[in-house]
Amino acid sequence: MSRNALVTGAARGIGRAIALRLARDGLNVAINDTAARSLELNSVRQEIETIGRKSTTIIANVSVDKEVKAMMQNVVKELGGLDVMVANAGIAHVKQLIDVTAEEWDNMFATNMRGVFLCYKEAAKAMIAQGKGGKIIGACSVVGYRPFPMLSPYSASKWGVRGLTQAAAMEWAKYKITVNSYCPGIVGTAMWDMVDEELAKIEGKQKGEVIKDYSNKLVLLGRTSEPDDVANFVSYLASKDSDYMTGQNVLIDGGIQFS
Repeated sequence: MSRNALVTGAARGIGRAIALRLARDGLNVAINDTAARSLELNSVRQEIETIGRKSTTIIANVSVDKEVKAMMQNVVKELGGLDVMVANAGIAHVKQLIDVTAEEWDNMFATNMRGVFLCYKEAAKAMIAQGKGGKIIGACSVVGYRPFPMLSPYSASKWGVRGLTQAAAMEWAKYKITVNSYCPGIVGTAMWDMVDEELAKIEGKQKGEVIKDYSNKLVLLGRTSEPDDVANFVSYLASKDSDYMTGQNVLIDGGIQFS
């Protein structure tokens, strides 16, 4: 029997790569994003179906509890169950901490922390009701171990994901639900393009120079990560091979930071 997964923030970047990798692994994959990315999301669904797996698209804001609850119920209805949930959706912005407004702080935590909490919680409810365990996987970051300047709220939110992941793993182990997170470094995505562009303005550099400098100075393997580098690891977390692993926040960053 096929296993079923949900990936949030799956219209592009790391989320898209994860969704497609899980489909290639043989899972049916429900994919989520916001209404603004519905066309991209539908394109990913078509790619999954071309691979030969079932898929469904769900437009939902992960920071809204009613929408997340409905999303989980929709996945179970459309795919027949939920075995793997990847809380990938996240946002970032670049700004000096002293200039960050309370509203900007709240918006960051609404997606990156509240969103992960709601997805963890509602996925666990669905998996407990099914009675056969499951895999819950969250998006952390290298900045959850080593904060970057100008990314203070983002860094703080990812530290929160680390703690939430460990606490959830402790509570849900009795239901045979494992909870782990992946911690990417500098990845070639639209989000990191934005980070690079904003930091370049602040540091008086050309677009592309900041990520190049970071990759040369910080990354032991000497290159920016690709979304597939992260997706390959999430494939392991979603597989039976990781059944004896829970409560871990694992760096997949090319050697920027050691835990």
